[in-house]
Amino acid sequence: MNFFSELKRRNVYKVAVAYLVASWLMIQAASILLPTFEAPAWVMKVLVLIIVLGFPAALIFSWAFEITPEGIKLESEVAPNQSIARKTGRKLVAVTAVLAAIAAGLFVFQYVRSKTVTSNIAAETVVPNKSIAVLPFANLSHDPENAYFAAGIQDEIITRLARIADLNVISCTSTQRFKSSPDDIPAIARQLGVANILEGSVQRTADKVRVNVQLIKGASNTHLWADTFDRQLTDIFDVESEIAKTIAGTLQAKLTGSEQNAIAARPTENTEAYQLYLKGRFFWNKRTGENLNKAADYFNQAITTDPQYALAYVGLADSYVLMPFYAAGIPKECYPKAKAAAEKALQLNESLAEAHTSMGQILCYFEIDPSSGAREFERAVELNPNYPTAHQWYGSSALASLGRFDEAIAQLKKAIELDPLSLVINSDLGNTYYRARRYDDAIAQLRKTIDLDPGFYYAHWNLGSALAAKGVRLIAQLRNTRKLAN
Repeated sequence: MNFFSELKRRNVYKVAVAYLVASWLMIQAASILLPTFEAPAWVMKVLVLIIVLGFPAALIFSWAFEITPEGIKLESEVAPNQSIARKTGRKLVAVTAVLAAIAAGLFVFQYVRSKTVTSNIAAETVVPNKSIAVLPFANLSHDPENAYFAAGIQDEIITRLARIADLNVISCTSTQRFKSSPDDIPAIARQLGVANILEGSVQRTADKVRVNVQLIKGASNTHLWADTFDRQLTDIFDVESEIAKTIAGTLQAKLTGSEQNAIAARPTENTEAYQLYLKGRFFWNKRTGENLNKAADYFNQAITTDPQYALAYVGLADSYVLMPFYAAGIPKECYPKAKAAAEKALQLNESLAEAHTSMGQILCYFEIDPSSGAREFERAVELNPNYPTAHQWYGSSALASLGRFDEAIAQLKKAIELDPLSLVINSDLGNTYYRARRYDDAIAQLRKTIDLDPGFYYAHWNLGSALAAKGVRLIAQLRNTRKLAN
């Protein structure tokens, strides 16, 4: 009993409570501040270890010593009539109350912040009702080479839908890995983050074409609309336009006058030029040096057949833009051709988002003028907010080069929203995190990309850069820590 009374007299209990409250406050503050300064995880571990080891030391100190007006003295050296332990105890209670109030405030702050983050994440995962993915159309033609035509119909429908700002349209890059008429529509809808799926087939014989389409609600796998179009090949643009308008109406998407004109537009009156253009895009999407050269050849043939075909010039510009990245040409030869083609496309149709996107990339890489490139990308996004390449290149080529990393990351996240399975866009987001020196975010993003395709070299190359940069930073931090310790 005398022992516990002595513990109370020497304020050991009060020191223990004050120490625990102060420790909790330090851990709460560290959990907020350390991530802000990008401190490595071991810093928090060391702090907790110091706090744990310091607890028995504090108790021993409060037992063996007493704070007096003359300074700290051993308890045995202080006469009972000179002790101020009671006053010290009252001060400890006051200090503990203040620390507890601060700790409670931090706890409430952390709780509210975590709730906010959770609600934001939940909001982000809500699938928009006016979102759609167009799966690859099945080629029902007897000639296997007509696969390019079926792929082209899918791409053209996506392009027309993408011009409707009220819709959220997934790029064909992300849908290519899925077959038409898949077994598990709900699973595909979840993976692509859309509420609706359009699937269909194309059958072409001579100068006639049949297009079957069906619009499906992803979550319930129920049909919203289906139709069959038997038309002449010359009427294919009308079919694509009618499909886009019907989908917009079924999903209750609002259409402006300019959007109605855009989805009803006929890019060329020459069906031969159109088929050559589709073949060009078919090979362009394969993204190899050999196929980019094939694509450029088909685009040139389309231009020869119809010199007023603006989209064919865009395809040619895009081919020359990418050739140096795939060892299919050198910049000093490719970029002048790319610029000439993009300028011609804009001369023919200034309202083509694709043409402004090509020009923006040319200005960033060939002219080394990211500010002018940014203006072209801004115009492209304004004209077609659902064009993922515009958001991708705006972020990675223009904004990141200007050091506007938060905006760049936002643009790349939008591109991923529109094209979630694109390996190059996912890698570009990781690369932008790396350039912003957000190495942990870069590593996480690039590992996620590699999960999509373990053989994608570009993601591995960027991941290696991010890991190396993080290692250099950790070494520098350790050296600084040692210098401070010494």
